[in-house]
Amino acid sequence: MLPATEPFGSLLSRLFDMGGPVMMVLVAIAVAGAITFIYLMLMGTLYAPRLTARLKKIVTIWQQSPATVRPADLRRQVGAVGRLNPMLHLIADTIEACQHQQDSGRVRSTAARDAQQALEPFEAPLKIIEVIAALAPLLGLLGTVMGMMEAFSAMAATEGRANAAQLSGGIYEALTTTAAGLIIAIPFAALAAWIEFRLRRIHKTIDGTLVTVLNATNHVDADRPELQTPAVDTTAEVRAHRNPETAQDYPDHGRPRFAHATG
Repeated sequence: MLPATEPFGSLLSRLFDMGGPVMMVLVAIAVAGAITFIYLMLMGTLYAPRLTARLKKIVTIWQQSPATVRPADLRRQVGAVGRLNPMLHLIADTIEACQHQQDSGRVRSTAARDAQQALEPFEAPLKIIEVIAALAPLLGLLGTVMGMMEAFSAMAATEGRANAAQLSGGIYEALTTTAAGLIIAIPFAALAAWIEFRLRRIHKTIDGTLVTVLNATNHVDADRPELQTPAVDTTAEVRAHRNPETAQDYPDHGRPRFAHATG
């Protein structure tokens, strides 16, 4: 066993001696995963789409009296931190486009594209954490296999005269990498599941908010039916936005992990 009171540098050196190159790789990916998680938390704090009380109020006013909503005023009223919220720009841009009587298909396509872009900064760090969670046990197993091969190779070199203490010591050192791989993989797997759950919740919030904003466009210039555009199939519009050439027959398995909002 490694003594708990041993200095960190000496403990790390012993781990490297016991696990060899595989242990070094495990430590490196653990550090990379920790940095990625910290980065993801900072990005989430500053740039994650949030439906604040002010934005909820604006959406409610937009539903009841669209003519009174001024997206430019909304952008000016929020502070510097509020402007970092992608939900603010999604709502303001969509309302502004609806007020300017832009084509409804174009409005929906733009909203879908912007909603996906709001989530893209979080998908790459999530993928890194998922890869670490999947790779760590395999690296640990590789280190154990290499250690066992070395232990039995030493036993074969002595023509079977190695004692049990020598053999068990080699096996113990070989199993260290498996333990290290599991210690790294378990928390990162839990973190990946939690982050994905949070991203799905954010996606549902974006989707529900933009659908509410777009559905309220029926009240804009209700007395001028000639300006109103017919309803469109949102799902088909989003698929056409992704691949115009195959918009008529787009396979469902081609959808990304987080579907576009309004889609």
